[in-house]
Amino acid sequence: MRTINKEQIQAKFQRLVVLMGGRSPEREISLLSGQAVFDSLIRLGFDTQAIDVGEDVIGQLESSKPDLVVNMLHGEGGEDGVIQGLLETMGLSYTGSGVLASALAMDKLKSKQIWLQQGLPTAPFQSLTDDSDWNSIIEVFGKAVVKPVSGGSSLGIAIVSDAEALQNEYQKAKEFDQHVMAEKYIDGREFSTGVIGGELLPTILLETTREFFDYEAKYVDEETRIICPLDLPEEVQNRIDFLVSSAYTSLGCKGLARVDFMEDKDGEFYLLELNTVPGMTSHSFVPASAERIGIDFDELVLRILGAELTH
Repeated sequence: MRTINKEQIQAKFQRLVVLMGGRSPEREISLLSGQAVFDSLIRLGFDTQAIDVGEDVIGQLESSKPDLVVNMLHGEGGEDGVIQGLLETMGLSYTGSGVLASALAMDKLKSKQIWLQQGLPTAPFQSLTDDSDWNSIIEVFGKAVVKPVSGGSSLGIAIVSDAEALQNEYQKAKEFDQHVMAEKYIDGREFSTGVIGGELLPTILLETTREFFDYEAKYVDEETRIICPLDLPEEVQNRIDFLVSSAYTSLGCKGLARVDFMEDKDGEFYLLELNTVPGMTSHSFVPASAERIGIDFDELVLRILGAELTH
């Protein structure tokens, strides 16, 4: 990866604000990510303030006058373009993707439609409504994954094999988002690749004893395994790199992001989703991947800031 210049970064971004918390269902994880990044910035010598985002966020930002806002808000309000639009209206620079890219990546239906238009593979999917033909969906997909269209941390996701379960899980998923989708279940291995300003971190393979990578597997279960580096054939790694880079650029992303994808039993890859504000907790995939190539947490945070030098 390209070299970074800490002095150059500190010269441009002397005053920082870390946004975290918020009101989304991912508030708890956002607080953990934000605190970890805040602690890192303090260690690195930055003048930094942490803001737990609430109704007074505008006043707090106005009084802080940051050179750069470090966005660690996960989920609704933080990854969907809302906070990005506010920051741009206030004339404040911030880390990560802009309004449009954030909104597109947050909406799994929209991002998958764009990927299909770009010729990128993603699992077959269908939007769900109260009037959906549950039996027909199961007949087509066989086994299906029910997901809130927006949101992350695997909240509201379930795997179903029959029409009754599909309808029941649809109702449960609506507690997280009014828009819900079904996706054909891919039986295979799950991977994740972090991206910083277009540069790819090592791909990691995720293993869990649970049915899939749900909230518990990602943030609680100590038996979750993150395998990296991977001894993949060069041709396979090249295909992965192309897929990840294409997913990132097709949505217009910048700064830090993470692309999740599956490999089926035939060795074919399918994009799942792109996270524009991936977790930065002790269980998170991006810090674990960076560590495998000698990038510790503080350097990773510096690289996140460094990606904003040219913007």
